[in-house]
Amino acid sequence: MKQKEVFQGVPGILRPFKEFIERTGLKAGDQVVYYGCPGTCTPFVELLGFAIRSLDLQQVFVPYVEESKAQKIRLVPDIGMQAGGPASIQKPAMVVVMGGLSMPNVPVTVDQVKLTIEKYTDAARVGICFMNMFEKAGWLNAIDFDLMIDASINPVNVWK
Repeated sequence: MKQKEVFQGVPGILRPFKEFIERTGLKAGDQVVYYGCPGTCTPFVELLGFAIRSLDLQQVFVPYVEESKAQKIRLVPDIGMQAGGPASIQKPAMVVVMGGLSMPNVPVTVDQVKLTIEKYTDAARVGICFMNMFEKAGWLNAIDFDLMIDASINPVNVWK
């Protein structure tokens, strides 16, 4: 069984992600490819990208598993990381699967995701989800992640 650690808040997602990349030995110019749902996963990808901006990696966002629609993740001064501009996927050093893909009613299956990322045999595999989505959807049995971050956003307090 893999070792489980517990962290808090947004830094509890970002720090372990960056530390894993540093431990894995990714170097300047290596490519990190994120697969996720447009809109809902994109802000989290941009946060993850911001956490590793100093590592000078090529970062790419792929909507669902449609690699022909890949977009660069780039630093916009005074704003943060933003998706924009066509990108090509070239032997990624790391693939990151966002948990939104495993949500009900998303037009992607675990088999499609698995088939897509298995093309990159040398790439480290990272899964990032919220509220046990990979577990609930049965994806942990199908994809062997080198790092899995499962965050909780519960409770959500709203004052009106």
